[in-house]
Amino acid sequence: MSETGAPQAGKHRAGKTPLLLAIAFVALAILVAFGFVVRRWQPLLASDHGAGVDEIISYLLLTTGVVFLVGHFVLGWCVWRFREGNGEANQTTFERPSKRVEWAWAAMPLILFVGVSEFGVVILGAPVWEKIYGDAPKDALHIEVVGKQFEWIVRYPGKDSKFGKVAPEYVNDADNPIGLDEDDADAQDDIVLRGEMHVPQGRPVVVSLRSHDVLHSFAITHFRVKQDLIPGFTSRAQFRTIRSGKFEIACAELCGLGHYKMRGFIHVEPEAQFKTWLDQQVGYFQ
Repeated sequence: MSETGAPQAGKHRAGKTPLLLAIAFVALAILVAFGFVVRRWQPLLASDHGAGVDEIISYLLLTTGVVFLVGHFVLGWCVWRFREGNGEANQTTFERPSKRVEWAWAAMPLILFVGVSEFGVVILGAPVWEKIYGDAPKDALHIEVVGKQFEWIVRYPGKDSKFGKVAPEYVNDADNPIGLDEDDADAQDDIVLRGEMHVPQGRPVVVSLRSHDVLHSFAITHFRVKQDLIPGFTSRAQFRTIRSGKFEIACAELCGLGHYKMRGFIHVEPEAQFKTWLDQQVGYFQ
């Protein structure tokens, strides 16, 4: 064996190492992506628009995952193909490409990412957006939810189907947590609950959201609903449930030391059962 045989064999093995690592990385990424596709990793779906939200998430994971894998494969190939050889740094030369080539390399990723994002927004996102933020159906149930450190306060209009007036000067944490105006006739029969919401299955629900203090985020993962609450601003979300059950309402915005315990529950019931429950509720000032 020649004296240079052993060093050459070592260099040969060293040259294979980056390629093997790249192959292992790509294989692992493909397995992880396959697991996301074939396994149900999202919570049980309980709203009619939720399937559209899941499609958007899957689309984004797929497209960005493909771009990520292809980009890193090309990067790894370049590192391996143009690696150091013979123990010395390669002498490289650089030729400035033409402006046409530069414009082409600038335009290609722009077209790719604009196409990916616009397809997701226009084709997949627009119908879902309409279901969540479009005009409320005439038969929709209107509910108000107030986020307050560290609880959810839910208000239903009474039998008059009108919400009473509220004002900051009437707020009392013990007796009047949302500041209902006791002198307002429409406020007399408003129903106020803490940490609990009831809705009829299959009927559209419109939730008006406002914050009593800091930023909060109204999140029901089973409904694929997440809407921020901003102090001084009333936001809105709507949904239509497709299955009955008890689901968690969480705060998805860090809102203070007690953020971890800011949770409530929403009960989805058949229409008749919901009406029975609603008839049993007593107005806040009655």
